[in-house]
Amino acid sequence: MRKALRWLLALTVLIGTLSTAGAATAAEPEATDIKDQLLAIPGMSLIQEKPYTGYRYFVLNYTQPVDHRHPSKGTFQQRITVLHKDVSRPTVFYTGGYNVSTTPSRREPTQIVDGNQVSMEYRFFNPSRPDPADWSKLDIWQAASDQHRIFKALKKIYSKNWISTGGSKGGMTATYYERFYPKDMDGVVAYVAPNDVVNNEDSAYDRFFATVGTKECRDRLNAVQREALVRRAPLEKKYEAYAAENGYTFTTIGSLDRAYEAVVLDYVWGFWQYSLLSDCDTVPANAKTATDDEIWTSVDTISGFSAYADQGLETYTPYYYQAGTQLGAPTIRFPHIEKEYIRYGYQPPRNFVPRSIPMKFQPWVMRDVDTWVKNNARHMLFVYGQNDPWGAEPFHLGRGAKDSYVFTAPGLNHGANVAGLVPDQKALATSRILDWAGVSATAVAKAKPLAKFDAKLDVRDVEREPALRP
Repeated sequence: MRKALRWLLALTVLIGTLSTAGAATAAEPEATDIKDQLLAIPGMSLIQEKPYTGYRYFVLNYTQPVDHRHPSKGTFQQRITVLHKDVSRPTVFYTGGYNVSTTPSRREPTQIVDGNQVSMEYRFFNPSRPDPADWSKLDIWQAASDQHRIFKALKKIYSKNWISTGGSKGGMTATYYERFYPKDMDGVVAYVAPNDVVNNEDSAYDRFFATVGTKECRDRLNAVQREALVRRAPLEKKYEAYAAENGYTFTTIGSLDRAYEAVVLDYVWGFWQYSLLSDCDTVPANAKTATDDEIWTSVDTISGFSAYADQGLETYTPYYYQAGTQLGAPTIRFPHIEKEYIRYGYQPPRNFVPRSIPMKFQPWVMRDVDTWVKNNARHMLFVYGQNDPWGAEPFHLGRGAKDSYVFTAPGLNHGANVAGLVPDQKALATSRILDWAGVSATAVAKAKPLAKFDAKLDVRDVEREPALRP
């Protein structure tokens, strides 16, 4: 009898245990799909998912306040993209400072850490523009606050280390984000980021153009630029026909004549920004004997005659607005061109923004950022190209900076990257990026990218923006 009771009691306990285990198993949720996790974030909506082997790629809209100081005063939809690898990997937060690309791509730090990548479209670049547009809400703090909100929303999903990055205006953006929200990121990799601390003092650019490359190359470029102004009358007739054929107008800048000179004066700068010393062979060797078509083609290829037409300026109104209110813009001299040929010189950003949009420059903004970086930089890497004009005024580090670096890639242009650094600096930069990303000590010690190079995914070409824009 006792054995039967013990057997019955044991059977009861066993059944109870199995029932409890079954209930626990049934209560455990299955792994949630990453798309569902992203779309569960309040304010996040899907535009499109695109396939790419080894990743999930999403184009999304995220609801942002027009004014982060007064969130109740309206919202807008900001485009972001997510290149998802695995929530167990680090995440790179990228912005180019302009429109976001909706084609899957992987920036250099993303390849180095073999991570996820979140990319943000900068506010006020269409379609990420409030309607109506209150342009006073386009400033570096508001944009940094956009990034901060996106980071906070996604950090719940991507809980590992984060590194921010960007090239040119995107490098500036990553730096400003760090200045205002220094606790968000575990590291910053800012490529070719200009630092125009004092807007009215631009002699560094004049010194740059006096020594960049070789004398032979400088002479070729200077001669073509001068000749384009000497032959202004016949080439402007060609420009008029070109504008008529393409429906270009010049209301914002004021006239075709102003646009023509602006394009020509961008020529030398544009060459060094986007070309290499080896490309000098493509420049007419003797400008005086070159045909009008040869001069036109060289200038159009490098500067782009559509750049200062209304249709070329429209996309970049947010950049020129920021250049004329906070970022600053360079002004350089042209000692190789007689004054009689230059009517306007480098024109201010105000000339490239519709007059209906008010602008007032704030000279303290860049000084504040520059001072902060010198005294407070932590885990920041700045990479410049030796032959890039925008690097003439770089960020500098002071005694207060910790575990931060400024490196220059020899011979490179506005597309300079870690891969182009000299070996010792390349190894150091790679190891620091890996360390900031929180990967294994073994990987840090090896100082090699963790992901294999993918020719389609890993964009290495310089990001070309027409005309004088970073």
